[in-house]
Amino acid sequence: MKRIIIGISGASGVIYGIRLLEVLKGIEGIETHLILTAGARITLKLECSMGPEAVEALAGKVHSPSNLAASLSSGSFRTEGMIVAPCSMKSLSMIALSLNDNLLVRAADVTLKERRKLVLIPRETPLHLGHLRAMTTVTEMGGIILPPSPSFYHRPTTIQDIVDQTVGKALDQLGIEHQLFNRWGGG
Repeated sequence: MKRIIIGISGASGVIYGIRLLEVLKGIEGIETHLILTAGARITLKLECSMGPEAVEALAGKVHSPSNLAASLSSGSFRTEGMIVAPCSMKSLSMIALSLNDNLLVRAADVTLKERRKLVLIPRETPLHLGHLRAMTTVTEMGGIILPPSPSFYHRPTTIQDIVDQTVGKALDQLGIEHQLFNRWGGG
């Protein structure tokens, strides 16, 4: 059983985290562990018709962001890695500084210290120097910054197509097979 941690923070773009959970739920042999922050709960109300309970139902296990004693806060709890989608600049900055005052940041910190894959999908634009420095710091620590920058060679026609391409790129980082978008085959 492969364990994947999915963090959903309060940034705009909760659709990315929801879609990750939907896709991973359909893959046999994967157990998802969800951390849904208080900010994410607010953003859910603003951006989509799914409530927190419906999102939590997509996950194998749900962890309270305030529970720093959860299994995810220890390196002895083995996972394949973690994806934070979307990743707010607040969460990204806290990860960069190892400010482990909530489970999402602590789980990301553990993922980095254990040299596992940490994929952050930041949702902010434009970026100022502080954002860029935090991203550089996380990258230097071994994290992967994967902005939702859609490509158009696969000719997306819906928002779902664009979301799936970013979700697919995140899954690629963890070596998870999928058919979410058509890959570049040459010109």
